[in-house]
Amino acid sequence: MEFLRPDSLAGALAARAANPGAVPIAGGTDVMVEINFDHRRPESLLDLGHVPELHEHGTDGGRIRIGAAVPYTRIIAELGTRLPGLAMAARTVGSPQIRNRGSVGGNLGAASPAGDSHPALLAADAEVEIASVRGTRTVAAKDFYTGVKRNVLEPDELITAVLLAPATGPQQFSKIGTRNAMVIAVAAFGLALHPDQRRVGTGIGSAAPTPRRAPDAEEFLAGELDWDSPRPLADSVKRRFGDLVAASAAPIDDVRGSAAYRRHALGVMARRTLTWAWTEYCGGSAKCA
Repeated sequence: MEFLRPDSLAGALAARAANPGAVPIAGGTDVMVEINFDHRRPESLLDLGHVPELHEHGTDGGRIRIGAAVPYTRIIAELGTRLPGLAMAARTVGSPQIRNRGSVGGNLGAASPAGDSHPALLAADAEVEIASVRGTRTVAAKDFYTGVKRNVLEPDELITAVLLAPATGPQQFSKIGTRNAMVIAVAAFGLALHPDQRRVGTGIGSAAPTPRRAPDAEEFLAGELDWDSPRPLADSVKRRFGDLVAASAAPIDDVRGSAAYRRHALGVMARRTLTWAWTEYCGGSAKCA
């Protein structure tokens, strides 16, 4: 197996173009597991760990630009107040060792339906920056996933960054698994309130062939929320929101949970995250719960 180690983004893109069969590796938290279990035997590995541009974050036109290899621990510590939903999701990833190595770019590259960052990215309207020697393009997160562990990347392309607007309202993330830590999600849900646009964002994980949004639930809830004079939400609104979220999923039965359980769990998580987010929007007042 050939091992490629560029030390610049230009070098990484050139190596990718010359070796389209090479598997990119940054933290290695997904790729090395597949190699160690003999699930994958790539002809070469493209090590992105020494590409400085991928390990930086900053601003771009008012949005936060997170390099593809920025580890979860830095997202939590350095961006948690501006991107609370993504930080919440990052805290649920694996162990401290995995959070020190794993990144959102790696999560996107793997494109697993159960990736923890996907619901938060979807709810926050994230965009994925993709580059090759031919140029750079951006793709909305909702359009990035094309199937189970498949995405829109061309053979010569690399994920270089993720772009998100700083939160303008409360964000939440919830995940349920077969145990409390270091577990693949049975189902996950992300919620973001966008009061500046009178809009709601959602993200469903581990309950469809790809991560996806719940557009009917978003439209319904946006019309029910009193953005200017927050008031308590009726139980019927919470239940309807949960039902619409569950209806947007397309889960399967597997060793971690049944399709019926996943739908039920999504409904519960949707209601709970809505309660938490709306309470925060009301200034922490329990009367709006």
